[in-house]
Formats: sequence, C-alpha cells, structure tokens
Amino acid sequence: MDNRRSALDLERIRRFVVVAEELHFGRAAARLHMSQPPLSRAIKQLETDVGAVLLVRSAAGVTLTSAGSALLAEARSLLDQADQARVRVAAAAGAPSLTVGILGDGADPAATRLADAYRRQHPDVEVRVRDADLTDPTCGLRAGVVDVALTRGPFDETGLAVHELRADPVGAVLRADDPLAGRAHVTLADLAGRRWFRFPDGTDPVWQAYWHGREHREGPVVRAVQECLQAVLWNGTVGLMPLGHRPPGELVVVPLTDMAPSPVLVAWRDTGPLVRSFVQLAVAAYRG
Repeated sequence: MDNRRSALDLERIRRFVVVAEELHFGRAAARLHMSQPPLSRAIKQLETDVGAVLLVRSAAGVTLTSAGSALLAEARSLLDQADQARVRVAAAAGAPSLTVGILGDGADPAATRLADAYRRQHPDVEVRVRDADLTDPTCGLRAGVVDVALTRGPFDETGLAVHELRADPVGAVLRADDPLAGRAHVTLADLAGRRWFRFPDGTDPVWQAYWHGREHREGPVVRAVQECLQAVLWNGTVGLMPLGHRPPGELVVVPLTDMAPSPVLVAWRDTGPLVRSFVQLAVAAYRG
C-alpha cells in the first residue's frame, strides 16, 4: 500500500458508504461522478486494508457482509468527525458559508425542520438562500451559483448527485367556476384541448415535459409559481400544483390520477463537508 496514504483512506471509506447505501455499484458510481471500474478497485483496496470482505455481488445485487455492516456504522461516524474537523478549521480561517438554491418550497414544514437542524449543527455557517424560478429546476446548481439545491424533479440529472426526499401527487389548478372544478379527480384526457401554462424555450426538456403533461401545449409563458396561478385566474388556463399546496381562494386543485408524483429532491455537485451535512440532515428532516 502507498505509505503516503493512511491505513484507512477516507476517500475509499466515503466510496464504500455510498455503495453500502445504494447496494448497487452503477448507482453509487453515478452518485460519486465516477465510472464503475475505479470504484470497484477502491472497494477491493479497502477490503485489503481492513483484511475482510465487505460486499458480496450476486445476480440479486449487492449485499453487505457482517464485516461490511460493522464498518458502515464506524465509517459514518468517522466521516462525520472528519467533516466536523474541516468545518471547524474553515471557521477558524474565516466565516464559512453555504449557498442553497430553493425552488418554491421554502414554507414546507420539512424545509423548516431542515433549516433548524442545520443551524443547530452549524451555528457558525452563513447560509445564503437563492430563490429560483420555474425555468431552472437545478436552482442555479448547474450554473455554479449555488452549492446545493432543494428542488423538485424530474429534470436532467447529468453531472449531478440527486437524492429523493419525498414524492408528492399533483393536481390540476383550475378556476373555481371551471366545469371540472367540482370533480373528485381528473385525467390528462379530461384536459385535452385546453390552454395550458408553458415554460420559456430553453427550459430543461425533461422538466418541461413533465409539467406539460407529456404533451405540446399552447398558452401563456410563465416563469414563477405566481405567474402560473395568475394565468389560471385571468385566462382560465390549466396549471399544475403538488397536492397539499393551497392556491388562492378563487382557484382549486383537482387531483390528477394519471400523473406520476413530483419528487422533492436535494441535488448537489461537489461534496464538501457542509454540503454532505446538508444532504444528511435533509434526508432526516424529510423523513420526519
């Protein structure tokens, strides 16, 4: 083994944790932004370092050995300690900061729990929030203007690490006097031929296709949630909204039975200690 590296290499341990969480080398490699061969080599080297087999691959997938399960618990604790050390060093060198992109769900109770938990764990970190509009579901992440995004999918995830926190059913936003407003539910076929909100040209095509109900639509171009709601109110167009969100009193949300739920996601590119902590706390906050 290279004497310049510690007996238990933190990067190898980090990669092992991701594989152990995903139980799939392909998904783990995508999450780590690397190909599978070097990831496999890293795990093999870690097994050599600890002197035990950690993972077993089979046709059914990847499973942890008893040694792997034992290491996973220790590895998470070790990585947390290393991250906290980096944060303390960064704080000593100057006030650390984290820029978070948020797509319209800042009032979500889970987001509030996340904010509280992050502040308790990192009281010296200045959190800067960038409120994104509907034209960029990555909230500036792909452009490099935020460190981590609390957003919705689906969108093109190429080059990004993404973890689903929750999935929300969606409904059609209609005027209260719309003929369909009193229905218990509607389908996309019920909305055929209706004018529909649209996003500007150049918007992520995966994102656009989902919110357009997988069809080409005609109607007003919107860039923000309020613009979408106003288009429904003023023009009688169709909008979409996650169920549980309350539109203004003049509008109603009718459940759509043939639309896949909209996933709430945390997304990131570079995995510094503040971002990793944010992701871990987000998972816990949304689970709660």
